[in-house]
Formats: sequence, structure tokens, C-alpha cells
Amino acid sequence: MLTDSHIDRVVQLALDEDAPWGDITSETFIPAETQATAVLNAREPGILAGAEVFAAAFRLTDAATSVDLHMADGDHFTSGATLATVSGPARALLRAERIGLNFCQRLSGVATATRAFVDAVHGTGVHIADTRKTTPGLRAFERHAMQCGGGRNHRFSLSDAVMAKDNHLAVLTARGMSITEAINTARSRLGHTTSIEVEVDRLDQIEPVIAGGVDIIMLDNFTLDDLRAGVELVARRAVVEASGNVTLATVRAIAETGVDVISSGALTHSVRSLDLGLDMALHGA
Repeated sequence: MLTDSHIDRVVQLALDEDAPWGDITSETFIPAETQATAVLNAREPGILAGAEVFAAAFRLTDAATSVDLHMADGDHFTSGATLATVSGPARALLRAERIGLNFCQRLSGVATATRAFVDAVHGTGVHIADTRKTTPGLRAFERHAMQCGGGRNHRFSLSDAVMAKDNHLAVLTARGMSITEAINTARSRLGHTTSIEVEVDRLDQIEPVIAGGVDIIMLDNFTLDDLRAGVELVARRAVVEASGNVTLATVRAIAETGVDVISSGALTHSVRSLDLGLDMALHGA
């Protein structure tokens, strides 16, 4: 998902946004021949994500820079750990610093929060998944960070799988079509490799949806009691996904209802970036 070409494209856009006509501060204060070494340090524990993205910020700014990654994506680090060392022209390091940090801090925050959720449901067999509630333009980055934290990815885009939500069903039922008929009609238009997921928000919707032969059924904003009842009604005839109001405090109880997957938009739209710092030392004139 996170290819070198995609990393370069997104990081270059960020660099262009941050210094569209150059870094006038560094170009004014720092002599061109000055070299520097910078160390990426962790100021709190976490899970690393975005190491290659961090490195790309410096590489794309100046090919004369060198980035030595001391840890890989998915690695756990403690407070005070050295994650990477960067060396090269001081002006380049100063120009790329904020972009490299912004990406690495953000993605490591996603990975760290995901790992906490994954650890919370350990032993239940339940998978933690993301949603499409990602930062526009950064979906591949944030989805990669989810994987670094031990999570799984939902459909990447609207083109990947059929997922009928409440608004889709409302349109169809307003035209006089039952939920089962709507699902059967949709399936007749799809290739055999395309899965169908349907979101429901009431127990009485489950049987008509299952009758349509769905692959996945999402129980949205169900209480714990209704989740247990929903799992029993589905009776392994489809994968059961729970979503809505999932927090670290509630995720274990949700997992213990018997669902197969728990998806959480908060893991990409509401996480806190980790506190990482780049400590720099200048050399030469």
C-alpha cells in the first residue's frame, strides 16, 4: 500500500507547501557550507511508524543528506530511545525537519493507539480495523500506521468493496424495495470476487440482510446486550463487525460479545501525535 513513489509524491507536496520559495531563515543565518548531524529522539514510549516517510523528507530536500534508521516500523521504543540519525548540509536538515517530524509523530501516534486497542482485545480472536475516516490525502500513510500497530485495514476506497450504509438503504426502501431485494439486486450486478457488507442499526434488520446473502454485517452503535443478541442471530452466517463509540475503555467488552471485527474511526481521526524531537548539532563555519 505504501509504495516509494506514493511516499515521494506526498512528501514532496508537503515540502513544497512548507517552503514554496525556499527557507529564508536558514539561507540567511546558516552558511551554505555548514554541515550538521541531527538525532531523532523519543520523548515518550510508543510504536514507530513512518520511518521511511521521515527519511524521504530529507532525501527529497537534498540528496547529500544521509538518514540512518535505528528502528523499523512496528518496533516498540521507550522514552529516550534514538530512532534515527540524520547528517548532511545544515540548511537541508533545517528545511526538512518539521515535515519529517510531522509525519513520523502523526503516524507513530496512530500505530501506538492501535497497539493499545490490539492489546486490549488480546485472546479474544477479534481483529481491530480502521475506517475511511482518514486525513484526506494521507489514507495510505495512516492505513500503514494501523498495520504497524497490529491492526487490519478496512476497504481502502469506495472502489474496493460494496458497503451499504443506512443512507443507501434509505434510498432503496423509499423506492419500495425491501432490504433483501436490494441486496440481491446489487449482488446480481457484481463479479463473484466482490464482497458485500451491510450496516444495520437495529436487531430486526439482521434477518432480512442475512437473507440477501451478505458477506459481512456491521452492527452500528449497538449496546453490548444487542451485540450479543446480534451475534446469536447471525449465527456464523456472515462476518460480524461492530462499530460506533469504540474506545480503549469499551473495546474489550465489545470484543467479548462474540463479534469478529471491531472498527474504529478514532484510530485515524482523533489520535494524538507522539512527542518526538530532532536534536541538531552544527559543524563547520
